[in-house]
Amino acid sequence: MRHCVNCCIQLLPDGAHKQQADCRGGPHHGHQACPTCKGENKILFRVDSKQMNLLAVLEVRTEGNENWGGFLRFKKGKRCSLIFGLIIMTLVMASYILSGAHQELLISSPFHYGGFPSNPSLMDSENPSDTKEHHHQSSVNNISYVKDYPSIKLIINSITARIEFTTRPLPDLEDLKKQELHMFSVIPNKFLPNSKSPCWYEEFSGRNTTDPYLTNSYVLYSKRFRSTFDALRKAFWDHLAHAHGKHFRLRCLPHFYIIGQPKCGTTDLYDRLRLHPEVKFSAIKEPHWWTRKRFGIVRLRDGLRDRYPVEDYLDLFDLAAHQIHQGLQASSAKEQSKMNTIIIGEASASTMWDNNAWMFFYDNSTDGEPPFLTQDFIHAFQPNAKLIVMLRDPVERLYSDYLYFASSNKSADDFHEKVTEALQLFENCMLDYSLRACVYNNTLNNAMPVRLQVGLYAVYLLDWLSVFDKQQFLILRLEDHASNVKYTMHKVFQFLNLGPLSEKQEALMTKSPASNARRPEDRNLGPMWPITQKILRDFYRPFNARLAQVLADEAFAWKTT
Repeated sequence: MRHCVNCCIQLLPDGAHKQQADCRGGPHHGHQACPTCKGENKILFRVDSKQMNLLAVLEVRTEGNENWGGFLRFKKGKRCSLIFGLIIMTLVMASYILSGAHQELLISSPFHYGGFPSNPSLMDSENPSDTKEHHHQSSVNNISYVKDYPSIKLIINSITARIEFTTRPLPDLEDLKKQELHMFSVIPNKFLPNSKSPCWYEEFSGRNTTDPYLTNSYVLYSKRFRSTFDALRKAFWDHLAHAHGKHFRLRCLPHFYIIGQPKCGTTDLYDRLRLHPEVKFSAIKEPHWWTRKRFGIVRLRDGLRDRYPVEDYLDLFDLAAHQIHQGLQASSAKEQSKMNTIIIGEASASTMWDNNAWMFFYDNSTDGEPPFLTQDFIHAFQPNAKLIVMLRDPVERLYSDYLYFASSNKSADDFHEKVTEALQLFENCMLDYSLRACVYNNTLNNAMPVRLQVGLYAVYLLDWLSVFDKQQFLILRLEDHASNVKYTMHKVFQFLNLGPLSEKQEALMTKSPASNARRPEDRNLGPMWPITQKILRDFYRPFNARLAQVLADEAFAWKTT
C-alpha cells in the first residue's frame, strides 16, 4: 500500500479548526483533499479546543501504514519539511510539559494585545526583576484569556440583566419558635438591667464534682479547645452564685457581633479589639454557631453531625461571664447599681452570608428562597445587638479567598478558569431563579469552584437591614483600615461606647502588625491576570453600585482601589 503525509504550516483564521476536523483521525481510504489545505503538501497547525488566532498546535497526520520506503522516496524538500515539522512538534511538547498547561499545547507568540499588559505583576506596582521568570507564560496565557473575554462578557450581561433587589418577607416570631423550640426555652426574653451584655442567671443543678463541659460538642470535636475548657472547668465552681440552697451560673450572649466578611480583615480587627480591657470575646474566635454548628455542620461536604445545642454556644462566653459576675457581685456588696461595662463580642465571619443549611431544615420555601435567615433568630433574642461589618473590594477578596483555601495547584491560570466556571454556574441559576434564591442556594454554592457569592455584599446587607436598623451597623472598609488603623479603631470604640485607652495601650493596639496576612508562598504566586480582574469588576459592578447607594458612600463602589 502506498502511504503519504499531508500536512501544512499556517496560522488558521477563526473557524478554520472546524473545517480541519475532517483531516484528523486514522487511515483514510482514498485520497480526499483536506478542505483547509486544498490538497497541498504543507505542515498543518491547528487550534485545539479554543479559538486562538496566534497560538497553534502542530498536527502531523499519517495516512495508511507508513514504511521507511515511502520516506526515502520523498524529494529532498519534502524530507526537510517533515523533519522541520517533527522538530516543531518536539518543541511544542517540551513547552507543554514545562508550562504545566492542561487545556492545549501552547507556542508563544510574538504578538500582544495592547489593551492588557502581558505581565500582570507590573499592574500591581511590583518590582519587574521579581517577575521575569513569569513573563513568558503570562504573555501567552493572558492573550488566550483576552480572546475569551467577549463570550464571558455575554454571561455577565445575562446575569446583570436579571439582577433584581427585592424585599424579603419576614417570618413571624411564632414561626421562628416552631423551628427552634429548645433555643427559645433556654434564652430568656429579658436580661439583667445592670449589664451591658445580655446576661441572665440560670440554676445549676450539678455538684462541685460535676463537669459542666463534659458533653460540650466544641470540646468533643476539637482537641485544640480542650485546654481552654480545662481552665474554665477549674474556675467554674468559684464563679457560681448561691442563694436559698441553690446554685446559679451567669449566662451571656454577645453584645456585638463581627459578622463578616471572610478575607476582609475581620481577624485583624478581632485581634486589636480584644486588647481593649472592656472587651471580652468568646473562647473561640469563630464559633460559627448561628450559621453552621447549630445545624450540625462542621464541613458541609462531610455531611451533618449531631446539632450543637445552644448551651454549648453559651459555654464559650463563660470566661467573660465569670468576670461580669464578679463585677456584679462587687456592686451588690457596695449596694450600688453601677452598670457593668464589660461587653462580649463574637467574630464568626460566616454570620453575615452563610445560610447554606436552610435547605436541610426549612421546607416551606418560596420559589427557592429561604424562609428563615440567621439574622431572624439573632433579632428575636437580641433586637438591640450591635453589628460590625468589614468589607473589601470583592475582586481582591475573591483572589485572597482562593489563595487561602485552595489546597494545591494554585496559579493565576487556575484562578481564571475557576472564575469562568463559577460565572457560568451562577448564570445557569439566574436563568430560572431569583437573585436571592441563587445567592442562598446550597447546591450552587458547593458547586462553584470559587466563592463568588460571598462578594455580593449588597444582597446580604439588604436582608440584614430588613430586620435590624441601619444605626445598629458599623460598616468598615479594609482599605481604610489598612491605611489608618488608629482612625478605624477609634470609630469602633465610639460605636461600642468603649472607654478611652492609655497611650501605651493605644500604641500596642494600633502599631501591632496586621493579623492573618497573605502567606509568603501565596504572595510569590503574584496577582491575578488583568483580564480576570476585568471580568470580576464587570460582574461585581452592579452589586457594588447598589451597596454604595445603600450606604450613601461611593467608596463602597470600589471604582478605584
